Amino acid sequence: MKMTPLRPVLLLALAVSLGSVPASFGAGGRAAGAPPGANPLAIENLTTALTLTEAQVAQLTPLLAAIAQGQQAVTDAQTNLTTVRNASLAQISTLLSDAQKTQLATLSAPRGGARQGGGGIPTRTPNAPGTPLLIPAGPNAEALAAAVQKKSSNLADATADTKVQGAPGANPPLHAEGDFVIGPNYVRAPELTVAEGVPKGTTITFSMSSTDSKIYPGIARVGNNTVDPSNPYTLVVSTRPNTYTRVISVYVPAGYVPGTPAPLMVGFDGAGYLPAAVFDNLIAQHRIPPLVAVGVNHGGGDAQGSQRGLEYDTMSGQLAEFVETEVLPLVEKNAHVTITKDPDGRGAIGGSSGAAAALSMAWYRPDLYHRIISYSGPFVNQQWPCYPETPHGAWGYHESLIAQSAPKPIRIWMEVGDKDLFNPNVMRDNMHDWVEANNHMAAVLRARGYHYQYAFALNAGHVDSAARNQTYAEAYEWVWQGYKPAAPAKP
Repeated sequence: MKMTPLRPVLLLALAVSLGSVPASFGAGGRAAGAPPGANPLAIENLTTALTLTEAQVAQLTPLLAAIAQGQQAVTDAQTNLTTVRNASLAQISTLLSDAQKTQLATLSAPRGGARQGGGGIPTRTPNAPGTPLLIPAGPNAEALAAAVQKKSSNLADATADTKVQGAPGANPPLHAEGDFVIGPNYVRAPELTVAEGVPKGTTITFSMSSTDSKIYPGIARVGNNTVDPSNPYTLVVSTRPNTYTRVISVYVPAGYVPGTPAPLMVGFDGAGYLPAAVFDNLIAQHRIPPLVAVGVNHGGGDAQGSQRGLEYDTMSGQLAEFVETEVLPLVEKNAHVTITKDPDGRGAIGGSSGAAAALSMAWYRPDLYHRIISYSGPFVNQQWPCYPETPHGAWGYHESLIAQSAPKPIRIWMEVGDKDLFNPNVMRDNMHDWVEANNHMAAVLRARGYHYQYAFALNAGHVDSAARNQTYAEAYEWVWQGYKPAAPAKP
């Protein structure tokens, strides 16, 4: 009877299912973040030690495939739960008084171990290989950032005695660019609190039905995704038509004069990343322009095969076209506002896949958007359908697109948590580490001369609420620096 070495993909699934190695793996088969005392039996040792008959391989194949699909389903469900929770809280917030909003923020903030990023997700240290040289946010950050920009020979001496963590409540300097570390102790920004005497903008909401959309009529995933046998970097996905209704929220600044072209900020996953109190306070203090903020909810689901995944993870200008041709005309009609056509007066913000969506708005349509804020950006291989021009999805931004393209007029603020997502998933393609992806993004943005600020957040999970609440005001103020309204056209 012929004996066959166990194929690596089957071996991996078997090892995980038997508890030989953790479910989260890094490159080269090394268990990432394995706890002390974990079984040291490595994948390469199993490869040589375990042989099976062809009959056993045939019997094990469908069973191990089922395990892998089950693990992927759990990952998808966890990610979808986070998305639904954030979107729901954003919608609930529109129904509450200011005092109730403060109570909601306190009650919904993750506590203690809840901010560990989930089981099996390793903590990535700020001085790990591949991480940019991080400047601790605090009193000396601006001077250190200037030294980095000048490539000062004294930089190593200046940072030698610096602990790699931010001062409590400190954000990256407003007038600096580059790579910074914040946390582990966060302080809620005062700009999130409604201030007495500050003029308050108004918020309206309206709904859009998929039956009225030419660009996104609606899909939903059917069953579990499997690896494409002809392309290991993508998935075989089944979908069906699906109708949906999305809610659009519009913040209009106090004192807006109808007919005046207003700067624009688009937020994905609804209004959750568009805090009205921050806008009110920053506008009143002349720290950002009096902008109109539009929260665009997605069409449901998450990741490959979902309407949200189709909208947010697709590497194209399709989402920007949808917002431009289907959303903004209704915004202008229902909120009685006029949106500027100046791309330097337009920005987008999102968390998780919404962050990738925000970047794609500017990357594929720099004629429409220039200013981007990204929280836990998934610059990973999550695109579906797979486009030949970008076979690795948003991983391609730092892998090749930014490096090989002429610099675009994009100003970007980015954050990632040290406990952010690490999701090898069923493809095992080594392109699903959120921290690694954001580190790479920072490196290539610096190399290509982009205006960017990168916040590496300690003690922070995926789209971490404590990190967001500390940085919202600074991120908005930083990303809107240098904006000057376009001169009105001559009659």
